[in-house]
Parts: sequence; structure tokens; C-alpha cells
Amino acid sequence: MKNKQKTTLAAPTATQSATQSATPAPAAAPRKGAMKFVYLAMFAALSVVLVYFVHFPILPAAPFLEYDPADVPILIATFAFGPLWGVLLTLVVAVVQGVTVSASGGFWGILMHFLATGTMVLAAGIIYRKMHSRKGAVIALCAGALSMTLIMIPLNLIIDPLYMGVSTKIVAGLLLPAIIPFNAIKSVLNCLITFLVYKHVSRLIDRTI
Repeated sequence: MKNKQKTTLAAPTATQSATQSATPAPAAAPRKGAMKFVYLAMFAALSVVLVYFVHFPILPAAPFLEYDPADVPILIATFAFGPLWGVLLTLVVAVVQGVTVSASGGFWGILMHFLATGTMVLAAGIIYRKMHSRKGAVIALCAGALSMTLIMIPLNLIIDPLYMGVSTKIVAGLLLPAIIPFNAIKSVLNCLITFLVYKHVSRLIDRTI
């Protein structure tokens, strides 16, 4: 009579268990990437909707300069996904906005929008990536607001004469009483709103990605 062979199942070692638990499910990575693009598309759409529905003058001396909070979703996306995605999102929004709700601006409007907002989100995004804290967010947003205010000085001097057909001298005369204060107020307001809402939005993103 043949002896029955005993079959034993070896328990996984601690190293094997840790490796198995640390290995993500096969569908986790594609799902994470897909959700990122979903959020980016939502932020882009929200930015265009905001500029369409929310815009009003903030300086009585320059009623043609209107505030809008369209940069807030772009800043949130920059903090959530990084400065590169923020710049790419800025490009998409600038083009979509430039051919829809702000079509009168044409190519020059798209270019100015991309360079101004792109400078802000790049500065803020790089700093926040290196200083990922509440203090870092404050420094990043302040740097972003300052960067946008400063970059708009040469942009207005160069692009406005081409776009509006006015002389550089006229644009230069509007810098101190209108252009610089407007861009400072607009960028600071958008950065302040971003600071107030980002943590709430980031928690939702963290739960779904």
C-alpha cells in the first residue's frame, strides 16, 4: 500500500505579503490617469464658464478692464497636478476661450491670456511643488500674483498697440492709473480664492484618484 503524500501549503513570508499588498491592482494606474484627465477637462470647462458668467469692472477709471475668476480653476489644477499640467491647461483654456466667449480678442487675446496666466501658474506651481505646505501655498500664490502683474507690463506695451491700434505712449500712460492696479487686484483676488477653496477641492481629488 502506497504511503499517502502529505501536501502542505507554505504560508507566505512577510516579504511576499508586503510585496503583494504594495503591488497596485492592474486597473489602478489606468483609472488614476483617466480620472486626472476628467478633472482637467472639468477645470477647463469651469474656467470658460466662469469668464462667461462672471465678469465686471473693478476700476471706475478703466471700466473696459473687467475682472473674472477664470484663473482659479487653473490654479487649483496646478496645485493638484503640477506646474506642467497647469501650463497645458492654460493653453487649452486660452484657445477655447479665445474662439468662443472672448472671440473679439482674436490671436492677440489668446497669446496674452496664455502668457499672463501661464507665467502665474508656472511660478506658483514650481514653488508649491517644492514647498508643499500651507506656508508654501501662501508664498507660491503671492509669487504667482506678482509674476502675473509684472509680466503684464511688457505684454501690454507690446501687444496692446498691435491689437488695439493705439500708440505705445497711450498704453504707457495707462500703466500706473489702470493696468498695473487692475492686474494686481485681479491676480490677488484669484489667488486668495484659490487659497480658500483648494484644500476642500484637493480632498475630493484625493478620494477619487
